[in-house]
Amino acid sequence: MEFIMQYKLFGDKDSDICLVQMVDRREEEVLQKEYDLITGHYRNAKPLLVAVMVKDWNKDLSPWEAPPAFGKEPFGGGGRDTLNFILEELLPEIRKQYFPDKKDVKIVIGGYSLAGLFALWSVYQTDVFSGCVAASPSVWFQDWIGYAQENKCLTDTVYLSLGKKEPKTKNPVMRTVGDCIEKQAELLIDKNVIFEWNEGNHFKDPDVRMAKGFVWTLSR
Repeated sequence: MEFIMQYKLFGDKDSDICLVQMVDRREEEVLQKEYDLITGHYRNAKPLLVAVMVKDWNKDLSPWEAPPAFGKEPFGGGGRDTLNFILEELLPEIRKQYFPDKKDVKIVIGGYSLAGLFALWSVYQTDVFSGCVAASPSVWFQDWIGYAQENKCLTDTVYLSLGKKEPKTKNPVMRTVGDCIEKQAELLIDKNVIFEWNEGNHFKDPDVRMAKGFVWTLSR
């Protein structure tokens, strides 16, 4: 069975830069607000936001299989299929429809939570993306920091952020997120990287945080 994901577009054929973001149904409701925030704060180029609807969050966005960090649902390790879809199906179609005359169009990948980890992992897999936005990424994911230590990030621009209350959770795995993201930032010291703390917990203003990350990345 062919691997297919649905997606929504924000922008038009006058766009000159492409943003790819993996989202779930909750984020879908605030994507227009996020896009308006991006375009309201960045005027040097007109972005096309491609919001890819994730069917199975824990499976489709995890780079490899891992035990549950909360609840009973494990991580299925389907990230490779998702990335292949983006590279082999989605981006060629987007280029054909929206950037037929722009061979060097810049593409930035981003995501929130586990989608943020997926975005990070993606830029360790391919140099297609000119930047990465990882807002509150799940860098607590089993073996992630070890992987990041042993492999090379293939993009030069990375935005990282975290909510100040996120490391204060009772969950022993997620409580490591503060230390992990600081280690992640240190591993990218030779890149154009920034790590920002935001007010609140993991669930506060994801659309605002994503927009902030995209604007920073576009401005580099």
